[in-house]
Amino acid sequence: MSAGDRFVAVVGRRGRFLVAEPLFERRGQVGLAKGSRKARPGRMVLVERQSGGARVITELGRPDVARDVVEALLAERDLRPGFPRRLEEEAREAAAAARELEVSRRDLTALATFTVDPASARDFDDAVSAEPEGDGIRLWIHIADVAAHVRPGTRLDAHARERANSTYVPGMVVPMLPETLSGDACSLAPGVERLAVTAEIVLKGTGEVASASFYRSRIRSDARLNYDQLDRFFAGEEKPPAEIAAPLDLARRAAAVLAERRGGSALDVSTTEPEFEFDSDGHVTRARAVEQTEAHRLIEQLMILTNECVAQRCEQRGVPTLYRVHEQPDPSRITVLFEQLASLDLPTPPLPEAFGPREAGELAARASRMVQADAARRGHGAEAYTSLVLRSLKPAFYTHENLGHAGLGSAAYAHFTSPIRRYPDLIAHRALLSLIGAGEDEPDRLEVREAGPWCSEREREAMVIEREADKVCASFLLERELFERGWERPFDGEVSGVISAGAFVRFAGELGDVYEGFVPARRLRGERFELNETETALVGTKTGRTVRIGDPLGVVVEGVEPARGRVDLLPFERPEN
Repeated sequence: MSAGDRFVAVVGRRGRFLVAEPLFERRGQVGLAKGSRKARPGRMVLVERQSGGARVITELGRPDVARDVVEALLAERDLRPGFPRRLEEEAREAAAAARELEVSRRDLTALATFTVDPASARDFDDAVSAEPEGDGIRLWIHIADVAAHVRPGTRLDAHARERANSTYVPGMVVPMLPETLSGDACSLAPGVERLAVTAEIVLKGTGEVASASFYRSRIRSDARLNYDQLDRFFAGEEKPPAEIAAPLDLARRAAAVLAERRGGSALDVSTTEPEFEFDSDGHVTRARAVEQTEAHRLIEQLMILTNECVAQRCEQRGVPTLYRVHEQPDPSRITVLFEQLASLDLPTPPLPEAFGPREAGELAARASRMVQADAARRGHGAEAYTSLVLRSLKPAFYTHENLGHAGLGSAAYAHFTSPIRRYPDLIAHRALLSLIGAGEDEPDRLEVREAGPWCSEREREAMVIEREADKVCASFLLERELFERGWERPFDGEVSGVISAGAFVRFAGELGDVYEGFVPARRLRGERFELNETETALVGTKTGRTVRIGDPLGVVVEGVEPARGRVDLLPFERPEN
């Protein structure tokens, strides 16, 4: 909670007095101070607890409107999309000054170039060009030159460091940089000349890097593509624009060979991201779980390649920067993972009697591929099994020391390709540009050291808020669907997790396929259920009947608290024919 104990509440009446009922937390009402008489009952407000009650800071909207509730969630975490006027003015000045920055740039505006992003994206960090090079491919990965716009020591830079990243919630974004930069001057929009930092990488036919060079550039994107559109090109349902058809095909080939080369050392995980639609009043109308397709993997492989090349160059030259680190897992934790997978009848590679962290990482990667293949065969469980694998690993973080990235199988890795929305990428840009003599000073070592824990903490906070906002919007949509389709209807679900108190279940409906709720163990019929030793199943104490992670489970909805993202479920068994 922020200083002064601020929280979001709904205004209510208690006799002649107004009270604040906390919205996101279960705690008692607080009386509103006399100065809050203008607060309207039934509305959400941001309040500050004081000795004599609570003071209303601002009104936030209606608790029955999903978009208002998401904005309130951000407000309680002291996150607002806007910026102070002086920073907006500084951003406009920075955009103009960047064009006059006296640094050498290569003119690549004649090079066929394209971007690929979600359909709803407004900030385009990266663009791609490609041409044949012997039996290999020459790639140009263009990244927005944020360092030219955000100079060290400015208020703009200090504010970007404070936020550390953009936070994306359904229907809105809290950007790291003002819109003047994030959505305009820095964004690699189609048809306009933009400043970039280009990584020119020559790949051999085997996917091995033959050479990599970096420089500041000017580019002009020819086409702004989205992931769905790109997948339609790959499926032969549509034809890409003629000017980028050839480089797109080469980029696709490059991504395929990179994925094949990396396949033996990287994790294979299955994840989805929810995507929500809203009407003009801020109500959620539909949602879908966006799966990782070939289009996503194409861009991912090219960005991973670029991030590795930058990290390697910075490490070789000893320039201070932030690395994206994913340490090798603890062997004991991988032993537990294998026991969990075995309890679910999932295949695993043979487990040696003794092995170290590096071998543990290799075993986790092999197990992830075997689990994904078995989930595909079963037709269910992919995300739930992925979650088990990921929980066995250490979390990734930022640090000034290169400790490698186990999940990607990378010896050196840094975030470089999204400087509009991540401050660690901006640090990496400054580091790289300083070592190639492109007009930037080397980052201060102490500041880089201090930035690692800060950026890691801010990233974790953003992830928590994003997950909570997703749950809120999914709950609002589920409530809408139940009112429209009926509360008694059953859903086909899948167990996503278990604890001693019950099972979490993901399920899909007609308006969305992103729902999740909780079935209490006491509501499982017939007997008492307890959590097994591997924490992968609830087991009946009489019959041994199991409710396992990844298993199908029918449910009906008992209740929904949309603002808290809470969905209570009951098990449902369809009658046999």
